[in-house]
Amino acid sequence: MAAVERLVGVHPVREALRARRRTLHRLLLRPGSPRVEVQEVLRLAQSVGIPIEERSSEGSGHQAGDVVSLEAGPLPELDLDELSEARTLLALDGVEDPQNLGALCRVAEAAGVDGLVLLRRRAPPLSPAVSRASAGALEHLPVARVPNLVRALNTLKSRKFWVVAATERAACELFSAPDRWLEGPLVVLLGGEGRGLRRHVRDCADHEVRVPMAGQVESLNVSTAAAVVLFERLRRAGGAA
Repeated sequence: MAAVERLVGVHPVREALRARRRTLHRLLLRPGSPRVEVQEVLRLAQSVGIPIEERSSEGSGHQAGDVVSLEAGPLPELDLDELSEARTLLALDGVEDPQNLGALCRVAEAAGVDGLVLLRRRAPPLSPAVSRASAGALEHLPVARVPNLVRALNTLKSRKFWVVAATERAACELFSAPDRWLEGPLVVLLGGEGRGLRRHVRDCADHEVRVPMAGQVESLNVSTAAAVVLFERLRRAGGAA
């Protein structure tokens, strides 16, 4: 029997219904829920023809303040070949916290990233918790799992992708980087907080950039660093990644 997951909260449920990348089973609605809050969710559920049931919070999977949950299959994961036509990819090395991954997904989707490249063993599953942390952005973002990130990056480079790594000690500041570094098919490479990129992964990058810092704090969290780099790419592309 195929696994069934439960997404909780208006944002992840709405985006799962919009994206339709999961097998959708049933929408659960808390009795007495404000209809204005869930009107779009109900409309989307009706449009895909899934059952809608009212249930109390007890046994429904709802958390305090949540009014809807969705029973659905897991998100599909792709092979790297299925991202070969992408223009912008985000590759992550050692981002293992679901909240960080969710925040990165939200940034990536907003910045027009075409897909995410994750390791099979050093990245969390695409769980409802990640979807919730991404405010539902994960539902729209294709994800490829790879067993070896170095091999995956070299494959993408053979397909004419540039690989640009964001590192704290890069000689070149992001805003001074030549346009050609951020043009064309691009992989933005980021490491986990604390450990950063492993050396052999970082060595795969064509170029390294750092986000300039004006304050006393030494570094940004990984999702904020991703936002700065990805939106700089978007800015230079005139708003079209």
